[in-house]
Amino acid sequence: MILSSLKDYVHENALSRTVADVRIGLCYTAVLLDNGAAGVAYTFRHDIPPGRTCCFQRAGPLAGKKAEEITQHITSPDLLERTMGIATANALININRDEFIEGDTLKQLKPGKDDVVGMVGYFGPIVPKLKAAVKELFIFEKVSGRSEEVYPEVKAFEMLPSCTVAIITSTTLINGTLGKLLSASKNCKKVALVGASTPLAKEVFSSFGIDILSGAIITDPPAILQIVSEGGGMRSFKGLIRKVNLVCNT
Repeated sequence: MILSSLKDYVHENALSRTVADVRIGLCYTAVLLDNGAAGVAYTFRHDIPPGRTCCFQRAGPLAGKKAEEITQHITSPDLLERTMGIATANALININRDEFIEGDTLKQLKPGKDDVVGMVGYFGPIVPKLKAAVKELFIFEKVSGRSEEVYPEVKAFEMLPSCTVAIITSTTLINGTLGKLLSASKNCKKVALVGASTPLAKEVFSSFGIDILSGAIITDPPAILQIVSEGGGMRSFKGLIRKVNLVCNT
């Protein structure tokens, strides 16, 4: 339902736009529109079936297609197609608006000493701040080997109901787990969807119990497309994006 709502929301914005360029990188997928705006979404390269070499194998060149055609794939069962659709959605809607708030997401969440925070996805820069500010922090992540104790991602469904604040990576929108995670977080007083893949559309996400959207506005699209093509990720995006927050529910 979340992806369907997102697809419906971006439909009108997509009608007048055309895709100018597409890059499917090892870490991110980037889409550039004919108006110069760009968006990204995380590439789950390890989950691509063996032998899969193309996103739209029978569709021909992506550049020149109507954005509306690509955003139809937001609800595709195919992971790469879905990634492309969400990257296009982000190019359409993640543009400067007065309601965006720059700065640390935690300033909007305001976690306190009595809070138990569940973090789905490892957001290294805010981990020390959270540990110093809250009662307990649980981190759920697919990748092991972090310095902090990290629980397997599947434990999130079991442990989030006991948390008071949830911080969820927007890559869960791409891999299809966001709905279940939001259900597990329904007792949390605050829920944030965080990451460069986040579509900044409170009209979509507020009704699903998300209070804060934290995402990215790309300020240098050509540089971002080159970085994506060369396999770069978020660390390489520094100085080329604006990290902004959007309050959905107060």
